[in-house]
Amino acid sequence: MNHKIGFNRLSRKSNHRKAMTRNMVTSIFKYERIKTTKAKALEVRRKAEKMITRAKVDSVHNRRIIAKDIADKAILVKLFTDIAPRFSKRNGGYTRILKLGRRLGDAAELVFLELVERKEKEAKGKKKKEAKEGKEVKENKETKEEVKSANT
Repeated sequence: MNHKIGFNRLSRKSNHRKAMTRNMVTSIFKYERIKTTKAKALEVRRKAEKMITRAKVDSVHNRRIIAKDIADKAILVKLFTDIAPRFSKRNGGYTRILKLGRRLGDAAELVFLELVERKEKEAKGKKKKEAKEGKEVKENKETKEEVKSANT
């Protein structure tokens, strides 16, 4: 029986495991989407969700506790001012895991670990919409020019 196994050790020593999870949590807050293995994603997700829950209440105490794990001050500010307010009405489930398949070298299962409400999504949608509108305007100008040349 496997009692009292609270987390996946990921075949690493404790210092290496802590450093890796801290780096990955910082990366998910920075890029809002990371590609990793399923085992690592499940461990990083636990820590990231607890940090987002704590960051919903912006206090000096909460900032100091999270600053123990996030060394980059810009990411810490982003977490408290941008990411946590996005999830203010949500009680949990701030991240999602999307399966990508298996890695060629060692057949490890790869996944995307991402925040549920990503800001990049909106920006990409706007860019695509503007690009489509730009193409339509360009096509309209070309057709008008063809009509003018045909009339003359």
